[in-house]
Amino acid sequence: MKKALLLILFLITGLSQAQDSKQQIPQISVTGEGKVKVTPDQAIITIGFQNSGKDASEVKKMNDEVIDRVIKFIKKSGLSSSDYKTSRVTLNKSYDYEKKKSNFQANQTLSITLKDLSKYDSLMSGLTDEGINSIQGVEFKSSKQEEYEKEARKNAILNAKQKANDFVSVLGQKVGKALLITDNSSTYVPQPMFKGNMMAMAAEALAPKETLAVGEIEINTNVSVTFILE
Repeated sequence: MKKALLLILFLITGLSQAQDSKQQIPQISVTGEGKVKVTPDQAIITIGFQNSGKDASEVKKMNDEVIDRVIKFIKKSGLSSSDYKTSRVTLNKSYDYEKKKSNFQANQTLSITLKDLSKYDSLMSGLTDEGINSIQGVEFKSSKQEEYEKEARKNAILNAKQKANDFVSVLGQKVGKALLITDNSSTYVPQPMFKGNMMAMAAEALAPKETLAVGEIEINTNVSVTFILE
């Protein structure tokens, strides 16, 4: 009885291994990268301002006055209401243990989408005059971002197939259909380059200048592709 059971188990195991060997498909897995370099035509500018004082209501009132001037200036600059928004508002209380006094600080942050980079200098100079005291960041982008992303994805697949062909050509094999495609891309946020700073902008507000070096942004796509080998 034991021998019969062992024989059955052996046959089942052998059959299973035979099926597995038939299911194994010759394949190759590679990564591909697609890059597209473009000159940005838009920028997302994050600006902020803060006021501090002993009274919370007074500090908030000071901030409200600044935001009122800033928004009115933005509207006069021809920007649509959909191109700017408040992204952060805070009111914090701190205590000075040496002086035994409380202090309040109000902060507000605005995000502006500038669709005409030629207006950057005049916009920033005007915002400085209206009360902003910090530039928290500038992100460049293209108005045709989706089109360039599609192009980068196509380039990544072509790059992956070329790699696979390079590997198997010396083996006398050919690259067949794709079994699996995995997108490994991550969002790339281009960093701007500045000339000067807030103090220089305030001091030279009336002088003709160029304070922004746009350069290029690079749109990257990375994929992993598994191909059948023929």
